[in-house]
Amino acid sequence: MDKITVGIAEGRIAFRGQTLVTYALGSCVGICLYDSRIKIAGMAHIVLPDENSATVKSNPYKFAGSGISALVMEMQRHGADKRRLTAKIAGGAKMFSTGRSAWDIGEKNAAAVRQALHAAGIRILAEDTGANYGRTLEFCADDGIVQVKTVRRKTVIL
Repeated sequence: MDKITVGIAEGRIAFRGQTLVTYALGSCVGICLYDSRIKIAGMAHIVLPDENSATVKSNPYKFAGSGISALVMEMQRHGADKRRLTAKIAGGAKMFSTGRSAWDIGEKNAAAVRQALHAAGIRILAEDTGANYGRTLEFCADDGIVQVKTVRRKTVIL
């Protein structure tokens, strides 16, 4: 199986025989989009809920709304039909306990991703968000299965 790494604030697509992998999702959210008819997978590793809190705004994959839009467009260029896309999301952890909700960027990221997917008309089939630990995602283009791996916890299948 050919593995394609999706770095922080990046988006990539994969086809049959390929797996998308992103590492160390803390407060970031991994968005996995899938067109099951043509077996095309897309993954984005978003960092912030929106452009308002960023000094550098040029990378669309850094943010929930623009990252989802960019990923959908890239998948459509390769034959995906937006009406068939489904989503699975993971991450959005609260990595530091500050006692201040303003610092809970993970929950804000997850909420922004849910809102952007809803606005795009893309149904979320499964999610593993929140808590206080990091996650690594492996997303297989052959079957649309997402494995969520964590340290000292069982692998979760989405």
